[in-house]
Amino acid sequence: MHSHIAEAIKQPDLIRVRPDLFCLRFESMKVYSALGAVRHLLDSGAVQEGDTLIDSSSGIYAHALALACHRFGLRCHIVGSATVDRTLRVQLEILGATLEQVEPSKNLRLDQELRVRRVSEILAGNPSYHWMRQYHDGIHYYGYREVAEILDREIPAGAVTLVGGVGSGASTGALATYLAEAGRDACVVGVQPFGSVTFGSEHVPDPDMIIAGIGSAIEFRNVRHELYDRIHWVNFACALSGSVELLRSTGIFAGLSAGAAYLTTLWERRGRGFRTYVFIAADTGHRYVEDAYAQHRDAWDIEFLRPHEIASLDELKPPWSAASWRDIPPRTHRG
Repeated sequence: MHSHIAEAIKQPDLIRVRPDLFCLRFESMKVYSALGAVRHLLDSGAVQEGDTLIDSSSGIYAHALALACHRFGLRCHIVGSATVDRTLRVQLEILGATLEQVEPSKNLRLDQELRVRRVSEILAGNPSYHWMRQYHDGIHYYGYREVAEILDREIPAGAVTLVGGVGSGASTGALATYLAEAGRDACVVGVQPFGSVTFGSEHVPDPDMIIAGIGSAIEFRNVRHELYDRIHWVNFACALSGSVELLRSTGIFAGLSAGAAYLTTLWERRGRGFRTYVFIAADTGHRYVEDAYAQHRDAWDIEFLRPHEIASLDELKPPWSAASWRDIPPRTHRG
């Protein structure tokens, strides 16, 4: 029995898609991150009951932080992207969190810069607020130790390849770290949108991509680049196609990042030696219905999709590129 809804929501479902392929499916993955971070802040005395926590979010983290604050008796203020929809806005309001959204922008960099700038302005006027810094503070890794323990216990023994959106780095980075601590041979494949600075694709725009949560237009100091073995850059059309096929073939209704991770995982496991593959579905597909799933008739057949393997970031091109990250010349690293 759970003492709070946040404890229930955070629990992932581990779904066997194929004998060697699993989906780690969350209702809202960042609840783990937020609960772990807030619990650490309270235990360390950095914040106290009744304090206000503030951060920016494109959607998932806003809900997660609001639930964590509700769970521990804290106030919550979110500077949100225009992608925060009405369903989430209403929930935040009822949970007692306050939300302000920046102006809509097709440009990921502008959206994130506006949000961070606004957070700085609010902090200047309210110095007692605690900035969660989900993109920079290592405390967001802590909550995922429990997820790694679940994976280590539930999936077959032996080597594992973890595939997921990079975003702030906390989910894939933390899971890789804790799996390695458990003695697993863990390979990590990160998924990025074009236009993200984290792994150097900022010079290749993708105006249709709406999964800002897995990319970065500003530096994210939470990302530990050395943890990633392979990187795949996926555009909107490929992510949509992966999401539609994931729903069609498995019944899993998840966000665009899950579709991109599924597409990437199917490619990575071709011709490889025996390993277990786990891809992350960070959220459900509900908020992507109008802007993505409604276009399902335009989705490509993923059987005919192939990534463009690159040896330098100058070779990046849509719709899908891939690289062994450690083989990319350091002088071309832009992250």
